[in-house]
Amino acid sequence: MLPEVFLIAGTRPEAIKLAPVAAAMRAAGRLAPVMVASGQHPAMVTQALEAFDTEADVTLPLQRVTGSQPELLTEMIKQLDALLEVRKPAAVIVQGDTTTTLAGAMAAFWRRIPVVHLEAGLRSGDLDSPFPEEANRKLVGQLAALHLAPTALAATNLLDESIAPANVLITGNTVVDAALEIAAKELPFDDARVAAAVDAAENGEARLVLVTAHRRESWGEPLDRILRAVRRLVEAYPDIRVVLPAHANPAVRAQVEAGLAGVPRVTITDPLPYPALARVLSQAYLALTDSGGIQEEAPSFQVPALVLRELTERVESLQAGCAKLVGTDEDLIVSEAARLLDDPMLRQSMTANGNPYGDGLASQRTEQAVAAMLGLASVPSPMPSSASLV
Repeated sequence: MLPEVFLIAGTRPEAIKLAPVAAAMRAAGRLAPVMVASGQHPAMVTQALEAFDTEADVTLPLQRVTGSQPELLTEMIKQLDALLEVRKPAAVIVQGDTTTTLAGAMAAFWRRIPVVHLEAGLRSGDLDSPFPEEANRKLVGQLAALHLAPTALAATNLLDESIAPANVLITGNTVVDAALEIAAKELPFDDARVAAAVDAAENGEARLVLVTAHRRESWGEPLDRILRAVRRLVEAYPDIRVVLPAHANPAVRAQVEAGLAGVPRVTITDPLPYPALARVLSQAYLALTDSGGIQEEAPSFQVPALVLRELTERVESLQAGCAKLVGTDEDLIVSEAARLLDDPMLRQSMTANGNPYGDGLASQRTEQAVAAMLGLASVPSPMPSSASLV
């Protein structure tokens, strides 16, 4: 009987980044992956896994009343502890920096089950930004037995925190594997307006701009500044079409619709299913985003990103030149986007160095690293520093 490895996902990004790992484990035949849905965002996890033709093996029955972070954390730890006592997996994989990540790491650590941290080592250097994610990932870094860093910089961050080098491996980011797999399927869109915008881009009739502004620190006046910038860009460039998946929060959705009321060639949608988002991104001329995931995925499709944040832990994007910080300054967003819209060569130069986050093999390295930790394989070679999809 193969040793079980729990992969714990509570949010859509976690599910997207863990699904290729589960597939790699099934393909290698050394480990039995068990996908555990923590209950943090159950509907979105289910939807994300469906894109990979898979589903959760276990879904935790959370009892939430107040919706607070302390309640969520304690309820998940309680449910995970009960599950770990019964199933006794050989290892637990947690991904990133969510409340689910912290709960999974703590529950496994207390049961003395090895914790594998996927996407380890990201640091902004500011506990308040992003909040509480920066604290979550640093705390998990103290509990993990194996740290799978997406990049050399992330690995360096871990070594600087006195993590033993033997416990750190540069794998690349599994989101690159996921994005390439899903976009290649070219699944149909549920929203005809999004389909029309993508068709126009594919046919060379328009340039597509993807806009996402989901982070809480962007809500309110910062989001108004972003929306004003989008309005100005649409007015200045008759050939661009904008797709803007709005946050599910009704107040934020209302703010977006009010800010772009009457603006032509702008499609405001509900949060897009991952296959639709990946396909839109693959056809975009430019992304305006505060999403960490899009910063990682965009270079795979040679799409430059203007990052709507003051800080980013995805520093590799900035160093490689495929992303640029613009914050939520209206004039700066407009001027930097205009430079790229006016100069195709400048746009091309931003992604000429490929994707610093992966080469599409991160899931295979992850499977082998976990198997090696359990004495079932040799330690894989790290992702080459020159990894590129160009």
